[in-house]
Amino acid sequence: MQTPSSKFIHPTLATGRWAKLPFSLQIGNIGSEISRAIRSKAKGNAERMNNAAARAIKLFELSIDCNQNDPAKLKELCRGKEEFCDYIYGNNTFNTDPTKMQAYYDQFVSLVR
Repeated sequence: MQTPSSKFIHPTLATGRWAKLPFSLQIGNIGSEISRAIRSKAKGNAERMNNAAARAIKLFELSIDCNQNDPAKLKELCRGKEEFCDYIYGNNTFNTDPTKMQAYYDQFVSLVR
């Protein structure tokens, strides 16, 4: 039996479909959720921010899982997740500029569309 914390936000992606996507599309999809979280945070909408952030984090985790054999991709994903989480939930220790973070991911989002 699944507990609420073990439920997948993206159940069809978690079953292996995600691993079949090109890396750029994985990052683009993560970027879409990051963009939603940043906009919601700026508007002060904590519920939407938390929902988008949870989806982004789950997509980061799926990408980390399926890119274990590529050190460069793994480093990029882990660093991106760390920076995103620090900006959304932490004290922004890395002094992340949300406009620059969003611009980075936007280049991949255009590939998704």
